[in-house]
Amino acid sequence: MLKQIAEGVLVHESEFIQSNSVVVQGRDGVLLIDPGITGDEMAALANDLRELGQPVVAGFSTHPDWDHVLWHAYFGDPPRYGTARCAASIRDVLSSEDWKDRVAEGLPPEYAEEIPMDLFGLITGLPAEAAQIPWDGPKVRIIEHQAHAPGHAALLIEERGVLVAGDMLSDILMPFLDLEAANPVEDYLAALRLFESVAADVDAVIPGHGSVGGAEQLRARINQDRAYVQDLRDGKDPSDPRVGPSAPLDWLPDVHRWQLQRLAQSEQSETPG
Repeated sequence: MLKQIAEGVLVHESEFIQSNSVVVQGRDGVLLIDPGITGDEMAALANDLRELGQPVVAGFSTHPDWDHVLWHAYFGDPPRYGTARCAASIRDVLSSEDWKDRVAEGLPPEYAEEIPMDLFGLITGLPAEAAQIPWDGPKVRIIEHQAHAPGHAALLIEERGVLVAGDMLSDILMPFLDLEAANPVEDYLAALRLFESVAADVDAVIPGHGSVGGAEQLRARINQDRAYVQDLRDGKDPSDPRVGPSAPLDWLPDVHRWQLQRLAQSEQSETPG
């Protein structure tokens, strides 16, 4: 199930929207980033790691969306980290007595019965000033930004030249903005500039969903995502294949129209009458 992307960095791709679980090998075990999606897939991933003699010694969630805060008992009980804002956001979800029902509303019906909720969202927030994940392995730099979700973080595995991008820089999904934020467009553009600032150190980019890309694809995806977000800002119909007639997923054009509508409504509400 695991494909090696760089020395000590492996990826498992789920059937659900090409979701990528990332494994980073350390001295005494592995860092597991965004594991998912179904119970069977996670159990198989845990089995693969056992066969490699690599226990899970730490976990990390790039952001608080349901498909990035999953876990399986077979991974054990190591510390599971996220940014402070990510942890606060998922704690807020778990504070409701009916949180399982609320989460279930957003699950894909075809997978809902196969997604384990027992260890859902048990994330420890790192200090706001934390610059890297605390673990005994290659340095993993935390690049926090406000774009897709509260406390969203990309991870740069510096010694391996790998950027784990969370739900950004996908070849199959256009940018999904955090439309609850005060300035979603500017937040996203600022995040893309952050990615641009480290691009020279990146040989491979792993999106939360989609295909792993090389250095040239990283730059191409930054440019494509920037063009899409700017078109959203300007109310234009983007020439982006991810939301056109040949979109990889048939529901993406609907999400695009919804984002366009929400931004237009927000602009109208801010315009003095």
